[in-house]
Amino acid sequence: MTVRKLAPGVSWVPKRIIDPIGPGLAEHRERRKAASIMPLYEHVFMCRHDISQAQVENHVANFRKIIEEGQGKVGKVEYWGLKNLAYKIKKNRKAHYTLMNIDAPHEAVAEMERQMRLSDDILRFLTLRVEAHDEDPSPMMRADRDDRRGRRGGRDRARPSRERDETTVPDEGTGTE
Repeated sequence: MTVRKLAPGVSWVPKRIIDPIGPGLAEHRERRKAASIMPLYEHVFMCRHDISQAQVENHVANFRKIIEEGQGKVGKVEYWGLKNLAYKIKKNRKAHYTLMNIDAPHEAVAEMERQMRLSDDILRFLTLRVEAHDEDPSPMMRADRDDRRGRRGGRDRARPSRERDETTVPDEGTGTE
């Protein structure tokens, strides 16, 4: 390595030695762009309860178009149905849930999220980056879910009756000790 003296106490080091983004990281980024590896995302969004399922599908088609214009693609799309919310969101007690598997660059996903923020029909959304997409139906779509127990959550079984034994309960009104 050659170090040149420019002035007393000041030296110059070639730029390739001091790489602001780290050694080898720039080459890794260029190889990744050349290989066109795009990140994978799982995206779930909730629509207001008072729109129809056809309108929800129309939103999915619009978001699919945004992703495809950004050189991405949408894999599996699952409509989970109209479900109750745990708490009110923007004065809504129910929402239409939809899952989308997305293979797209970050810019396309960011544009889709921007459009969702502008829409009055979208209550909430969540985008997660994943290592691989699961092609099986999601747990929300599986018909053989074990946790479905009925309306009362398994509490509809008859409870054992509690009979009070009069001999074990002290008599409080007599005043004898």
